[in-house]
This record gives sequence, C-alpha cells and structure tokens, in this order.
Amino acid sequence: MSGNIELLNTTLAATRVADRAALIAYLPAGFPTVDGGIEAVKAVIAGGADIVEIGLPHSDPVLDGPVIQTADDIALRGGVRIADVMRTVREAHEATGVPILVMTYWNPIDRYGVERFTAELAEAGGAGCILPDLPVQESALWREHADKHGLATVFVVAPSSQDARLATITAAGSGFVYAASLMGVTGTRASVGAQAQDLVGRTRATTDLPVCVGLGVSNATQAAEVAGFADGVIVGSAFVKAMLDAPDEAAGLAAVRSLAGELAEGVRKR
Repeated sequence: MSGNIELLNTTLAATRVADRAALIAYLPAGFPTVDGGIEAVKAVIAGGADIVEIGLPHSDPVLDGPVIQTADDIALRGGVRIADVMRTVREAHEATGVPILVMTYWNPIDRYGVERFTAELAEAGGAGCILPDLPVQESALWREHADKHGLATVFVVAPSSQDARLATITAAGSGFVYAASLMGVTGTRASVGAQAQDLVGRTRATTDLPVCVGLGVSNATQAAEVAGFADGVIVGSAFVKAMLDAPDEAAGLAAVRSLAGELAEGVRKR
C-alpha cells in the first residue's frame, strides 16, 4: 500500500494557491493517553490545522524542550508503543482526510526495522516522516524504503546550516523542508526572530520544496509573522502546553481546538 506523500504535496500546493501558509500542528502520540491523543489530533484539525505531525515519544528527545519532554514522559509511562503511533496516524487520517506525518528520532526506527516501519506507516495512511537527527549522508536506506512506500522524507535545517549544506539536505528531502527558526530546543518564544526569515530565503535558493518554519511560534501574531515569509507554520509546544495546563481532557481538547482556530486565522493574515 502506498503512503500519502501526494496528499501532502497537494495540500501544500493548495495553500500556496490560496496565498497563505499552511498550519502544521504537532502532538505526541499517547498523550495524555492513546485515545486522548487521537482526539487531540482531531481537535486541532477541526480548529483549522492543515497538516499534523505525530511525535513518536522518546526517552531522550534532544530537539525538544521541557514542555514536549513532559508530554513524552507521560506517554512513555503510559506504555505507548510504535503500534500506538501507527494507530494514531490511521485513526486521525481516516477521520479527517488530512495528511499526517510522524516526527521521530532515528533510533526507534533503526531498532524497529526500516522496511517494517515504512510499510506500516504507509498502510496506516501516513504521509511521511520528519527525521531531525538522521544525517543526510546516512539516509539512503531510509529514503529507498520511503520512496518505495510513497512517504515523504522531511529533513530539518537550522540557522547554522551553510548554503552548501542546505543544498545537500534539500536535494535529498521530499514533501517540505523543516526550517528550525533558531538554534535550540522546541518551546514557545516571545519572538521568532529574523534568523528564520534569512534561513527560509537561503533554503528557497536551493529547492522548490515548500519551506515550513517551526520552533517558537505560539500565538496568532507570531503565526502571521512567519506566514509572511514561509510556506508553512509549525506549532507544537503551544498545543502541548494547552493540554498540560487544562484541568481535564475535555478542557484540553477544547483548548487545542481554540488555539488551532486562532493560529489558522493568523496564517491567513500574513
């Protein structure tokens, strides 16, 4: 069965035709529970998210700040497994028709088996993977299987990436490029900063792939700012924090749906 890279491509093409950025939401699988996490994904889509990244919880999430680390810890203590990640992708995609990617560090895939992981993700209706710690020069095996199964391979670029390095990374990727707005870990910030705009410009000089910006966006004003120069606005910690701060699951679902609505308005006010 083929994955949904084409759905991802057409979704990003449609937002570009509409002269706006895509809103991409991140939520970890298994948080606050597997069922609750699936409902949270549906809630952010109902609020206006165009694309969703499902995080595969990891015990050492080097790119993630304290908010997502807390959610990952809750999911891991709850016993979340890769099968639960696949179930989250499947049920969220079947319920909404929206492209769903998995964001994961490389070690869990390596241990699970690349062929097994890509085949199961495609069967679940997944659109691809974001792989923040997989070096491009070591990605040939992953890309071979991802291509075979119709999955996007999204690499992360950073403000420190030199132009030649950007060209190498973007030539190997598909779907879109994840541009980290700053050096550091995920989390909300008071300002996204000029580094992100410079990085988007330098990345676009190397590729026709959409360039989507993550790390630091937490409100509609910041979403509008980033949407002014990027093809997509990626928001994770703000959604997770809304769930963590809620007194119960129902309130958490309402909070993430509301936040998604505000951010969706923001990306339309670029």
